[in-house]
Amino acid sequence: MADPRALYQEMILEHNRKPRNFGALENATHHSAGHNPLCGDHIDVSLVMQGTTIEQVGFVGEACAICKSAASMMTVAVKGKSQADAEALIGEFVAMTTGKLDMNSPHQLGRLKVFAGIADLPVRVKCAILPWHTLHAALHAIDGSSTEAGQDPMRVTNSDA
Repeated sequence: MADPRALYQEMILEHNRKPRNFGALENATHHSAGHNPLCGDHIDVSLVMQGTTIEQVGFVGEACAICKSAASMMTVAVKGKSQADAEALIGEFVAMTTGKLDMNSPHQLGRLKVFAGIADLPVRVKCAILPWHTLHAALHAIDGSSTEAGQDPMRVTNSDA
């Protein structure tokens, strides 16, 4: 069986070099801009929704390889899905990358599970989840999202301490 780390690196590099669904959608019905102040990533996600189905999805921006690859793979994963299915996938992806998902339990992540190892690299988690935060914001007609403040799943509050 192939080394999961080598597969992860290969997929990250491939989606960084040739991102899928890269480009703005002129006829977008939903849009949001995401920003990761720590890394400097900026991602804009646009959607064309037909009822509750994501008919088209695209992204543009300047981002590190992890963020750009996560955005590319995200667009492939959610295209053609219902908003409810996309929201479930957002939850699973964020839970996986923050180490809160039992990977032995049933999930819908498919190829996205190559990002499971990111949980061991806390400083890179925000890079991987930014596109997902931005997709969530777009689905809910929120103009922008960030990996900081209350939208950061790695944030420790006083009740967590």
